[in-house]
Amino acid sequence: MQLQGKTALITGSTSGIGLGYAKALAEAGAAVMINGFGDAAAIAAMVEELGALNGGKAAHNGADMSKPEEIRAMVAACGDQLGAPDILINNAGIQHVAPIDEFPDDKWDAVLAIILSSAFHTTKAALPAMKAKGWGRIINTGSMHSLVASPYKSAYNAAKHGIAGLTKTVALEVATQGITVNNICPGYVWTPLVENQIPDTMKARGLTYDQVVNDVLLDKQPQKKFVQVEQLAALALFLCGDAASAITGTNLSVDGGWTAQ
Repeated sequence: MQLQGKTALITGSTSGIGLGYAKALAEAGAAVMINGFGDAAAIAAMVEELGALNGGKAAHNGADMSKPEEIRAMVAACGDQLGAPDILINNAGIQHVAPIDEFPDDKWDAVLAIILSSAFHTTKAALPAMKAKGWGRIINTGSMHSLVASPYKSAYNAAKHGIAGLTKTVALEVATQGITVNNICPGYVWTPLVENQIPDTMKARGLTYDQVVNDVLLDKQPQKKFVQVEQLAALALFLCGDAASAITGTNLSVDGGWTAQ
């Protein structure tokens, strides 16, 4: 299998895009550590499912991605349980929608911490082992909001733009060491994160549910349909392969044409 002998650590992966990444990499033979909150029994079932795909090499770590000390402990635990991460996917994220003059300070801090600062801390902790091996793949989950902005999402836009810059910087730093760093930038994907922001957007803009879906979420997505988790997982798997070894420092749009406009 393509990733036999490799270990992947994926943050924010107990649902949605992150879980899709985990399944794709496990199917390719990688040992996988998932991270995130949720019902303990449901998470145990996820780990069992992933283990069935890769021969039992799966684990969960519940590190709070807003806490650097827990992030460092998670990377160390991955090394102890499965092997130091060869593949790091920074996927953890939260959202809050509000006009900037009404945006709660604590929400700003939380969005920046969980999306942007967590990627800094995981990358910093995982890179030494990748450098020692002379091989690594770091994949960040950005957004079309890494490249363009939407109103009422100041923290999310700032964090995702920051992820784009972090991707480029780290890619340049490790370019000669067998490590690639890329940023997958999805358009709207039908995940719990997107679904849960609909009521906030309804409130912020005074719109109905259908208006938010059709006139806000899919308005600038020319294909007029949501990106599928499986499409993002397939791209991540490709980026882990030898054929993608010359692709680094890029922001890869998977957005139904959004950023072509």
